[in-house]
Amino acid sequence: MNLRERKNQPGQKKILALDGGGILGLISIEILARIEALLRERQGRPDLVLADYFDFVAGTSTGAVISSLVSIGMSIDRIRQFYIDCGPQMFDRAFLLERLTYEYNSEPLAKKLQETFGSEREGDESSGLATLGSERLRTLLMVVTRNVSTDSPWPITNNPDAKYNARARPDCNLMLPLWQVVRASTAAPSYFPSEVVDVGPRRFVFVDGGVTTYNNPAFLAFVTATTGPYNINWTAGERDMLVVSVGTGDCAREQPDITPACMNLLYIAKNTPGALMNAASAGQDMLCRTFGNCLCGDPIDREMGDLIGAAGPASPRLFTYMRYNADVSRAGLDALGLPEVQPSHVQLLDSIKYIDEIRQVGEAAGRLKVKAEHFAGF
Repeated sequence: MNLRERKNQPGQKKILALDGGGILGLISIEILARIEALLRERQGRPDLVLADYFDFVAGTSTGAVISSLVSIGMSIDRIRQFYIDCGPQMFDRAFLLERLTYEYNSEPLAKKLQETFGSEREGDESSGLATLGSERLRTLLMVVTRNVSTDSPWPITNNPDAKYNARARPDCNLMLPLWQVVRASTAAPSYFPSEVVDVGPRRFVFVDGGVTTYNNPAFLAFVTATTGPYNINWTAGERDMLVVSVGTGDCAREQPDITPACMNLLYIAKNTPGALMNAASAGQDMLCRTFGNCLCGDPIDREMGDLIGAAGPASPRLFTYMRYNADVSRAGLDALGLPEVQPSHVQLLDSIKYIDEIRQVGEAAGRLKVKAEHFAGF
């Protein structure tokens, strides 16, 4: 069936949402590997990919890269190799800062995305660059960006019935090159140049979607799937909808010795974006746990706990929800059985020297936290 037919098919719907986090996306990938393996075993399909199971995949920044690769039907083994092969070029801060004056399409990440999403049909070089409306996308896809020109978050989907995806529009989003939409979501300030995108007759400047309130796009994906103006119109309900949210590691960066004198302009410029991203991710997670039936998730804080089984304002709940992430503090890594992994190695989005350790964190989190029973009924 085509995408519209899949969107409109009655029955349960399953959403996958992936956080931003640079090379720490490998934590998400290893958790997804565990999910894929469990689904293959349950369905007796050794070739199952996540695009066969999830109907809607949403991602921000590195999560946009992974979600797009999931949506075109890549296995997690292939997605993992994509990151291992390209990580040193895509996420090395020094390497990229030396190339800020290059044309955008010569940047390593942009070139790799063009190679991956280069044609409407895999292996066909004659049909040009795949667009957001490409038939290669097997699921609904949402990529979260920030439009600097309009000073607003821009979540962009391939929903064929969305207002700004009407083919007759001169600014139809479905005509945008898929690689460029993904690249726009990954344009992390100070790591990558911004992305300039022509949308119909207008030209906009985009940066990383992680500097919006949707670095974790889970609740946004639910709202998009169920709220009338977006024209997806799926039925909410804990037996009707599953939302799986996957993070890229979490750690409170305590600064017990901080003083007001330390908080100069340089300090604020360096630390505020990360603080806002962490708070936004936690906020989206909290909304999902409040309005959904949460089956899995680490404690949000010492007051709220994990909200599993807790009372909430919606009864019955609006969806079934799981949040898979890894605590990458010293205590969290010890709890994962990783005393040899140094927290500082697995907390930075450009930590390319420690890819093996990052993968260990994701593997341990997936092994300990992802359970087959979480997916029962879906």
